[in-house]
Amino acid sequence: MKGNLNIIAMIPARIGSTRLKMKNLALINGKPLISYAIEAAKISGVFSKVVVNADNKIFADIARRYGVDFYLRPSEIGSSATKTDNVVYDFILKHSSDVVAWVNPISPLQTGHEINEIINYFVRNELDTLITVKNEQVHCIYDRKPLNFRMEEPFAQTQDLKPVQSFVYSLMMWRNKTFIHTFEKQGHAILCGKVGYYPVSKESSIIIKTKEDIMLSDQVMRMKESKEEFEVKYDSIVERLKD
Repeated sequence: MKGNLNIIAMIPARIGSTRLKMKNLALINGKPLISYAIEAAKISGVFSKVVVNADNKIFADIARRYGVDFYLRPSEIGSSATKTDNVVYDFILKHSSDVVAWVNPISPLQTGHEINEIINYFVRNELDTLITVKNEQVHCIYDRKPLNFRMEEPFAQTQDLKPVQSFVYSLMMWRNKTFIHTFEKQGHAILCGKVGYYPVSKESSIIIKTKEDIMLSDQVMRMKESKEEFEVKYDSIVERLKD
């Protein structure tokens, strides 16, 4: 449903990482982390172009391996201190399109099908900005104050709570004209114009930040690749309930 919009997928990549060294090149089920975002973007079928936007030429080899374009960002916006706004602004100016989607490699379990649905939601609702989120349907507090429950009422069951949404960043996207106008006026534009939020699946909300995240995603990916139907098994004591 993208209509006549020219939408480019940008896969951001840095060689350095504060918490996990070279995480974009860390292997998950034998393939580099960044490859899953590239393949999902291609499978989604909604992008006119997929571009790896990186701070190191080594990612050009990755881009060639998976059949997508490569862009080496200027060195002045290649450090860990660089704001996302500046990376997006630079990319938009260098790549002609109507919309840019930041397809985040730190969400390796996000599927092409889900990306397709997110893009269609953005277009259908005529948004300028979209950020993916996850629904947390549990009792939540902020600064010691309840967000989705009342202290003076009986303790609610979780299924009756209104979900609190936290940012996932698995996919963010912007309408270029709105982003440029806002950035040049305010110096920042991540949340510009008409903003929408899209709740993603539980798997897509698994974000790679640490070695433990790699371990978890690796196991999930191996199980998915095996195509074996997962069966929930129970303790033998359950047999007593049949009597």
